[in-house]
Amino acid sequence: MRLDSVSGFPGRGQGPVATVFEVKLVVQVKLLPTPEQAAALAATLHAVNAAATAVSHTAYATHTFGVYDLRRLVYGELRADGLSAQTAQHVIKKVADAYATLRGLVRAGRLTGRRRRKAESTPIAFRPEAAHPFDDRCLSWRIDARTVSIRTVRGRIKDLAFTGSAEQLTMLAAHRRGESDLVCRDGMWFLIATCEVPEAPLNAEPCGWIGVDRGIVNLATTSDGVDHSGEGLARYRRRMARLRAELQAKGTKSARRKLKKRAGREARHATHTNHKISKEIVADAQRTGRGIAVEDLAGIRERVRLWPSQRATLSSWPFHQLGEFLAYKARRAGVPYTGVDPACTSQTCPVSWCGSVGRGNRPSRDLFSCRSCGFAGPADHIAALNVARRAQVAWVFVNTPNDPAVESGVSASRACPPDRRERRKPRAASALGR
Repeated sequence: MRLDSVSGFPGRGQGPVATVFEVKLVVQVKLLPTPEQAAALAATLHAVNAAATAVSHTAYATHTFGVYDLRRLVYGELRADGLSAQTAQHVIKKVADAYATLRGLVRAGRLTGRRRRKAESTPIAFRPEAAHPFDDRCLSWRIDARTVSIRTVRGRIKDLAFTGSAEQLTMLAAHRRGESDLVCRDGMWFLIATCEVPEAPLNAEPCGWIGVDRGIVNLATTSDGVDHSGEGLARYRRRMARLRAELQAKGTKSARRKLKKRAGREARHATHTNHKISKEIVADAQRTGRGIAVEDLAGIRERVRLWPSQRATLSSWPFHQLGEFLAYKARRAGVPYTGVDPACTSQTCPVSWCGSVGRGNRPSRDLFSCRSCGFAGPADHIAALNVARRAQVAWVFVNTPNDPAVESGVSASRACPPDRRERRKPRAASALGR
């Protein structure tokens, strides 16, 4: 399941918003076709993707990338080639969306230099087995019978069986909307359906915040002191990397089959781990009436400098995925969710009257020890406490417009002193909040 791009949180100066939004999720079910049905599905994917590649060449040659203009150019040819009217419309829209995505990547600065020149120098091509969308005119569901009827280039296939869990079937029956994608993966067939689930009413006045610090040694550490260790996942990934290297070194046909079979297993394991962690954190926040706050780690790969041995680990670690899972699960449960500035969270003393900031407060990766007041604890837990404090100030700022005192508080919470000098205060008992 994944989160859509619509946000239901109130903007500054608006106060609590009563509008109910919907969360877009996807449900994947496995098809169980007969050999004849599988051949028809394969022929359909090959036909529509070959047509999409041809349309892409026409669009590139004529610089025509809009849906309506492209339709005037190629719709007649697609119909003459034997595609149905609705399938031809989907092929045209698929090509237009692909070029719109390419332009979006360029504008966002995510495709630059040689990669951009390579992407823009040739027309977009579609793999023969690339996914293709089907709307309710081309695909109909019978949830109770666990079958679908789908239009192919060899005619409509009826009573095509599929399988799914009870939760998936309930979701499909109650919330399925719009198109479904036909996907072929490793010889298996899947349908990915879009579901629009209403959000729970947002708790606009949380009684506190659960700060979440994401990392590699600990995948997630909360301000409540709960650690979700990443050692098990790291050990699993090291073992998978060793097995991949051994199979690649053999180079035999059997080794290549095993590599193909193992493809995606590591990513699925990491996804499962992130789902479990996010589900537990959201359930805790919902039960206690609190919100969830995370560090905004956008662009972290460009901001930090790493040793070469660390680059592969950071680049492949699922930080963003855990944040997405927390966000959409929080929205479904009506739990407030926000991101805060991550600057100096693990170097700032969380004691309310201290707040000392400095590199010296973190003598090692795992330990925090304030040089001003003596407060000490695990560095990840300290960072989570500071994330929760910043979220409390930021949320008040969002819901309390035109308050200079609050605005100054947010500025202070987001700013890391440039000289990183500690503010010396009298030594006292190392108790949080005293």
